[in-house]
Amino acid sequence: MIASRPGKVIASLVILLSLLYLGYRLYDSKNDAAELHPETLEETVPAVTVTLPAAVPPTETITLPGNIVGWYEAPIYARVTGYVKMWYKDYGDHVKAGDILAEISTPDLDADYRRAKADLKSVRTRYKLAEVTAKRLIALRPTYAVSEQSITVEEQHMKTQAALVKGAEQKVKNIEAFIGFKKITAPFNGVVVQRNINVGDLVSKEGNLSSPNGITNLYTVAVVDKLRLFVNVPSRFGPFLHPGLTVDVTVPQLPDRHFTFNFLTIARHFESGTRTATTVFTIDNEDHALWPGSYAQVHITAPVNRQAFAMPYTSLVFQEHNAQVAVVTEDNRVHFKRITISKLTNQIIEVEEGLSASDRIINNPSNALLEGDKVRVVTPASDEGSHTTQEPSSEQSSTE
Repeated sequence: MIASRPGKVIASLVILLSLLYLGYRLYDSKNDAAELHPETLEETVPAVTVTLPAAVPPTETITLPGNIVGWYEAPIYARVTGYVKMWYKDYGDHVKAGDILAEISTPDLDADYRRAKADLKSVRTRYKLAEVTAKRLIALRPTYAVSEQSITVEEQHMKTQAALVKGAEQKVKNIEAFIGFKKITAPFNGVVVQRNINVGDLVSKEGNLSSPNGITNLYTVAVVDKLRLFVNVPSRFGPFLHPGLTVDVTVPQLPDRHFTFNFLTIARHFESGTRTATTVFTIDNEDHALWPGSYAQVHITAPVNRQAFAMPYTSLVFQEHNAQVAVVTEDNRVHFKRITISKLTNQIIEVEEGLSASDRIINNPSNALLEGDKVRVVTPASDEGSHTTQEPSSEQSSTE
């Protein structure tokens, strides 16, 4: 019995230690579960990234097609019918007012001129005969050898012949004026931008009759030191077009160069079909870099009375009848706001109504998110796009 007592003591100690160990494990497991419970609940809340709307400047820019023309552009036609005798100015030649561009051979006009001069000589001879006859009869009036009726008839005949002489002289002057048009001259200082004739071509006041593409003008001369730009501007930009406005212009042949045109005038009338107004801008083109006839892209920036915000297109939520965005409220819950979109540009959306500067917009919202859902605002591990602005983590937000 004495030998069995130490064995019972050891067995009791082993049982006691086992119970203590089991109790400690139960207590430790309960503490671990209590600590993991909040984290587990937090993990069940959807995590979202947010971006803040960026204020859009109170201006609006629109790009429109435009047409550049010379300050003056004169299509030149012949005033007489004939054949091109010689041309002296070619494409790109600089000319001064009065320079001869070409000469026309006019056999029909020359024949008319010779006939007119012959007719003038004939009527002058008849006038002289009528004048001599009338003077002789007038001299016999005191003697009553000739009746008064005969004298009156000869006086009127002399006047008629005098009128015929004036008519023949005027006809000769008219033909001489047309003979002056045998030489095609430049109307002003400029550059020849078109030559549609060759030696031997038949031309008339309608144009070059020998052109294979139909009747065309003979030449076009343009002033290129100063240019005009014609643009059809939509009606909503009409109130902002006024003296002092400038536009930025690019042309395909010089894609890396920008030109500044100044406002000149506006038609003050909208075309009923397009609701646009013809607007004219000008530029000094001393280096002749721009050419008349160029197609231009015109960038017009005008101030507007509005408060708009920009947001990434990935935040847009489409519903049945309108567009919305999902925002995070102050208590970190989802709220859908209806918005009015004013412009879509690349990956950015301009919103005219529905947003405020303090809204935290959910980027790439899940279809599972519903109104009032609890969410966690987190910072993504990598940048999802340079156009978004990320909010601080939930821990930082709670400390603030």
